[in-house]
Amino acid sequence: MDYGYSVAGFFVGAIVGLTGVGGGSLMTPLLVLLFGINPAVAVGTDLLYAALTKAGGSLIHGRNNTVVWRIVTLLGAGSVPAAALTLWWLSIHSGSTYGGKSLISGTLGIALLLTACALLFRARLQAWAERPGISAFRERHLSSLTIATGVVLGVLVTISSVGAGALGSAALIFLYPRLSAVRIVGSDIAHAVPLTLVAGLGHWWLGNVDWTLLLALLIGSLPGIALGSHAAARIPERVLRPMLATMLIFVGGKLSLNLLG
Repeated sequence: MDYGYSVAGFFVGAIVGLTGVGGGSLMTPLLVLLFGINPAVAVGTDLLYAALTKAGGSLIHGRNNTVVWRIVTLLGAGSVPAAALTLWWLSIHSGSTYGGKSLISGTLGIALLLTACALLFRARLQAWAERPGISAFRERHLSSLTIATGVVLGVLVTISSVGAGALGSAALIFLYPRLSAVRIVGSDIAHAVPLTLVAGLGHWWLGNVDWTLLLALLIGSLPGIALGSHAAARIPERVLRPMLATMLIFVGGKLSLNLLG
């Protein structure tokens, strides 16, 4: 086992504990850019890593009644079928450029840039969602918009492993601006579990999961999450989120060039 993976897991776990986001947004780029892991293997391994780590968080939120299960059901109605169809498409095109490294790396880069925007403009997004015209349209089509959001997340997460956290939360803030922050987080985590599990198992079926790598990441991330969670109260969020967003913009821009090159 390469203990560098555990160190990376500890680093990412600490960021997740501090900010609540950053799992797929940081783990997959680290594996691809720092360790030279094949993008498909990095995505597949990270998806199962996310499913295992978020399952515990989902149980806690469920016990605390901070999960809105109707929202989770609507998101899952879109994301799980979308993940299955995306996996089927990847299996057909796995030998081509469109199913290979360039698509996965490029999609990962775009997802990181979107995640950075979600982190930076979360408050503005919430304020925009409360405008009268937008609010009326949203209320009329809320169920359909939630399912459509699930479809988009299902495709993005399956290809890049990014989106279930910050993008999911940002979408819920727009769709349900009056929902408390803890219920948004709880619902987002609960939805991420079946989505990442289905997508991760699908990548395993495609041969894109490294179990030794997965174990090494878990060994490092669990204490990292615990340490980051304890330190979160001491570091202002207004400092952490711009730092994380800046990092994601830099890494996302680098990876997005794969679609152009």
